[in-house]
Amino acid sequence: MNKVYANADEAVADIPDGCTLMSGGFGLCGNPENLIEALHRKNVKNLTIISNNCGTTELGLGILLQNKQVKKMVSSYVGENKEFERQFLSGELEVELNPQGTLAERIRAGGCGIGGFFTPTGAGTQVAEGKETRVIDGRLHVLETPLKADFAIVRAWKADRWGNLVFRKTARNFSPMMCMAAKVTIVEAEHIVEPGELDPDLVHIPSIFVKRIVQAKNLQKWIERRTVRKSA
Repeated sequence: MNKVYANADEAVADIPDGCTLMSGGFGLCGNPENLIEALHRKNVKNLTIISNNCGTTELGLGILLQNKQVKKMVSSYVGENKEFERQFLSGELEVELNPQGTLAERIRAGGCGIGGFFTPTGAGTQVAEGKETRVIDGRLHVLETPLKADFAIVRAWKADRWGNLVFRKTARNFSPMMCMAAKVTIVEAEHIVEPGELDPDLVHIPSIFVKRIVQAKNLQKWIERRTVRKSA
């Protein structure tokens, strides 16, 4: 029941080329920094990554993109990464853009065993091209299919050694759903505690969805775009 690994490199050692990977976080908030760096060192290639965004040009998942480790991105927002733009426009990178709520619900559907769902978001636009549509309550809806992954990497605020997880604030946006939608979930936790120390009512993801845990170290907790008030 002790799922704690010695380090991030050991935890990602069996992630193969060509796999589908979910990565938690929102912008640069809540990124699994240690696990991303371990994948960069491992130099795993041809990844299909499902994540809200691809970091920035120099940070987060952007370091994997710069190193030509990513074949395809399934994302919602990509506006902070110049290398993403370059690779997409040059045809080096496949991109599947999703409305943000649709992306979240597709991941949730993958984790909950839902075969698909109809949403009005994107109906009548390029998002709906090639997809089944249906009029529901007088409004056009488009069928969206679930997303699943071979591996998920996420960062939790707290974890016990069994794998029960607590997320903090914005980092909770996608990570809990990704834990459920992947075959193997790998977690880096800021705090690792003993079983029984977490209040069961505060656990966001139970241990059944978690396979591996590592201690997060030297977190930078980057700020994607710093805006400050001008001094008087």
